[in-house]
Amino acid sequence: MEQKKEDCLVSCVDAGLGYENRAIIEHLDFSVHRGEYICVVGENGSGKSTLIRTLLGLLKPVSGKVELAPSLHGGAIGYLPQQTQAQKHFPASVMEVVLSGFQNQMHG
Repeated sequence: MEQKKEDCLVSCVDAGLGYENRAIIEHLDFSVHRGEYICVVGENGSGKSTLIRTLLGLLKPVSGKVELAPSLHGGAIGYLPQQTQAQKHFPASVMEVVLSGFQNQMHG
């Protein structure tokens, strides 16, 4: 099936991802179109969280281009980061944290 440019939701073109201008992922090329699913897997420290944080706009690419469709801007993507040592005793269940992401949408 031929993909249309307007169906492209996420695009990485020769992207370098990392921190402080030091790439831990280099020459990343992929796109995700409407109706497609992706699964990000890899060993600890391989850059999975860095990829997700870059796609969310929390990090800027070190090089290349990372583009999201306009429909994905402005909080359209939810993100629940990995648990840190300080969060182990956070007084909320996973369900409560996930539902908190919908609070603004439910009151409007």
